[in-house]
Amino acid sequence: MIDPVKDELLTVDEAVRKGLVGPELHDKLLSAERAVTGYKDPYSGKVISLFQAMKKDLVPEDYALRLLEAQNATGGLMDPEYYFRLPTDVAMQRGFINNETLDRLTEPTADVRGYIDPTTDEKQSYAQLLKRCRVDKESGLRLLSLADRSLLFKGLRKQITVDELLRSQIIDQKMYNELTEGILTVEEVSREVKKYLEGTSCIAGVYVESSKDRLSIYQAMKKNMIRPGTAFELLEAQAATGYVIDPIKNLKLNVTEAVKMGVVGPEFKDKLHSAERAVTGYKDPYSGKVISLFQAMKKGLILKDHGIRLLEAQIATGGIIDPQESHRLPVETAYERGLFDQEMNEISLTHLMTPRASLTQTLRKISHTCS
Repeated sequence: MIDPVKDELLTVDEAVRKGLVGPELHDKLLSAERAVTGYKDPYSGKVISLFQAMKKDLVPEDYALRLLEAQNATGGLMDPEYYFRLPTDVAMQRGFINNETLDRLTEPTADVRGYIDPTTDEKQSYAQLLKRCRVDKESGLRLLSLADRSLLFKGLRKQITVDELLRSQIIDQKMYNELTEGILTVEEVSREVKKYLEGTSCIAGVYVESSKDRLSIYQAMKKNMIRPGTAFELLEAQAATGYVIDPIKNLKLNVTEAVKMGVVGPEFKDKLHSAERAVTGYKDPYSGKVISLFQAMKKGLILKDHGIRLLEAQIATGGIIDPQESHRLPVETAYERGLFDQEMNEISLTHLMTPRASLTQTLRKISHTCS
């Protein structure tokens, strides 16, 4: 265990004796410490690893996976006989891990994310929490940044920390400092970076010149003002860029809410739920990991033409959406995170110049834009 004030490394017994942790945690932490010192196999009497203890049902799987993921994220799996970490290939040779479990640790799914972010209360993997840490300049220790809960920003589906905005290059260090020092408010910064938090504008509905009426896309289709195919593509673009829009009541709704309130018909529900995954993420059937629209397209989970159309809608309304963090990204950050690439950027720009895109641009002129 670590005392970050005195920069000391301690065993559990030492940590309790020195008051670093309370005695009420002693037994549970001793149990966790066996992930380093090893577990005694009740059948053979041998000392076995955490993974081996899990396979023999000596420790619950969810508990073991949480500890294994922490070991893997901090340098490698422990050899309980010699008390040092092992390269992955050596750990596999010694039976301390297998391919299936390693994949689950490397790309943690919801069942492996066993830690709670104290700022957002969201389930995270240990690797994700490490990314949210600050490195102490003097000791080199990683310290979990506890952002002020009043400094949370509203994202597309969840709250966003100020640290995430800095990591994503949405704000710079100067703005970060002014925000944390109280010089700037969350509201002021939110207005400044609205493009990345909410998007810029979308085609929310139709304005009828003759009657001066505003109609939703679905209403316009029902009145035969827009063809069903065109209406669906515009609704699909809404769902893929954040929300389905009710331009009459000025509401932003998820697909389920939009169908329930009659903003769109039930015949579009399943297809719009599919488009909404461009915001919430697609589940990779191989790894179980939540991946982005671009990544799903590259893996062949959605058709390329369909993916390009939805990516173009995201770009036109503020930027590529990161489904893990629930906000849009600057292009360079999207490149770094593997959510976009230069080739696709050029394809998207070309797509914007096609006659099909011109129809969208024409409809934009007569639409009520959402803000």
